[in-house]
Amino acid sequence: MILWNTTSVLNALYGGLLIGLAASLLILFNGRIAGISGILGGLLRPQPGGVAWRVCFLLGLIISPLVYSTFAPLPTIELKADSNLLIIAGLLVGFGTRLGNGCTSGHGVCGMARLSTRSIVATVTFMIAGIITVFIMRTMVGA
Repeated sequence: MILWNTTSVLNALYGGLLIGLAASLLILFNGRIAGISGILGGLLRPQPGGVAWRVCFLLGLIISPLVYSTFAPLPTIELKADSNLLIIAGLLVGFGTRLGNGCTSGHGVCGMARLSTRSIVATVTFMIAGIITVFIMRTMVGA
């Protein structure tokens, strides 16, 4: 059984390169880490000079699938979880983001690239927590 194909591997590679490029450009030109929770959180408590770049970055996240769809079809997204379960999961992710002082993009992409010990520990922790959660949900809960 083949678990991957060349197209999916290349799409993942291109996506990773684009994420790395965006994170690199943000830190190079703005001196800021591309942690999405921090960028969004900064809009909730705006500081002078901190709103425009945050709005542009978040708009880029929203607009990029539309740009992609002009070149290739968007992948089909199929959610098999209950809406209430998704809401609970989202709240838990938000809680974890606050507890860990950052999200997967801030710690996993930017922090690890800077060899930050805190980010490496955070990334290992949320990867282990994710693996355990999937195991429990698939084997014990049946979701």
